[in-house]
Amino acid sequence: MTAHALHGDMESTALYDIPGPQAQRRHFLYGILSTVVILGLLAWILYLLFDTHQFTAAKWSPFTYEGIQELLLKGLWNTLKAFAYASVLSLVLGAVLATGRLSVHRPVRWLATLCVEFFRAMPVLVMIFFIFVALKVQPLPALVAGLTLYNGSVLAEVFRTGINAVAKGQREAAYALGMRKTQVMTFVLAPQAVRAMLPTIISQLVVALKDTSLGYLITYEEFLHAGKLIASNLDYDLPFIPVVMIISPIYIGMCMLLSWFATWVARRERRSLKTKAVEVAAAEPGVVLPGRE
Repeated sequence: MTAHALHGDMESTALYDIPGPQAQRRHFLYGILSTVVILGLLAWILYLLFDTHQFTAAKWSPFTYEGIQELLLKGLWNTLKAFAYASVLSLVLGAVLATGRLSVHRPVRWLATLCVEFFRAMPVLVMIFFIFVALKVQPLPALVAGLTLYNGSVLAEVFRTGINAVAKGQREAAYALGMRKTQVMTFVLAPQAVRAMLPTIISQLVVALKDTSLGYLITYEEFLHAGKLIASNLDYDLPFIPVVMIISPIYIGMCMLLSWFATWVARRERRSLKTKAVEVAAAEPGVVLPGRE
């Protein structure tokens, strides 16, 4: 491919004007300045940490104790357990509410819309506290219920938007083949919509994972609650900083793992759409039917 053809190909696919030499130099300068600012900010944070003696052995030796390690692992397990329950139930609730919002029956559609708008507008913490205090539910079910109601209502809108985004011709062709509405939704619309919705679904599940930290406010012994309990029993200044430096990377790592999983699934789905070329045999005379010899 020649340079002219490559340049024309880039111009036909870009969503913006191809930057010229001056713009490229300007962008390069902006990149250098941004890198310097970020590195300077990180250096300043490290300086503050060293200046307040956050990396001394006395502040990190408690984390070598078996009891503290078991407390952190128990909190992490409780966090993952609450997230697993909330994510599965949120997906189910979102699918049910989205189906209701897409229903041709007006009362069902209105009821589903009311539930979605109400639970999506309510703060998660208010719902968790209401279920825990007013309904006197145990911490884990209260946390899972609050996360499910909020994230399920958000996912319902994601599902509905994804279904409506599928080209109308797909639906019309399926109906023309004699498929019923349930079959059209299950075998035609939903598989195509899921591929487009997957990044948004994973992003919402990351929100649910982070919101499990609200469980410590209702005495649920999750990861953040374990860190708070450890920090409150340490006898040196600023005990929360070492605890946060241990807990934060684990939270970030779990969120990054979810994002990586979404990317892997998306690539797998794209690969599944590709079909290998099949060699077509040359036309040959058909088998002679009995009695036609």
